[in-house]
Amino acid sequence: MPRVCFTLQVDPERLAEYRARHERVWPEMLTALAECGWHDYSLFLREDGLLVGFLVTDDFAAAQAAMQARDVNARWQAEMASFFLDLDQDTPDRAMRPLDEVFNLAAQLAAQTGETP
Repeated sequence: MPRVCFTLQVDPERLAEYRARHERVWPEMLTALAECGWHDYSLFLREDGLLVGFLVTDDFAAAQAAMQARDVNARWQAEMASFFLDLDQDTPDRAMRPLDEVFNLAAQLAAQTGETP
């Protein structure tokens, strides 16, 4: 299953509040993410506000579109948008830009043995 990694920039002045908001994400939002194909989803936050997201999904564009159709996502994005820098009038979920994966240990080890990762 494809893995997706993306970055966003959280306002460094609001890191504590951002962390607190993610300690108890709304149950409806958690359910929507799971139902829309966001698997093994994690967020990592650096002290300068760099946010790195990671997830596994069959089709990232489809997973994003499914979330954008959910009312809970619209409410969550509206509440969270003020935490981010450089959104250019976009919502955080639409500002995600996946990074290119340039190395995967499991894939290269599998290629050596002829297995599938």
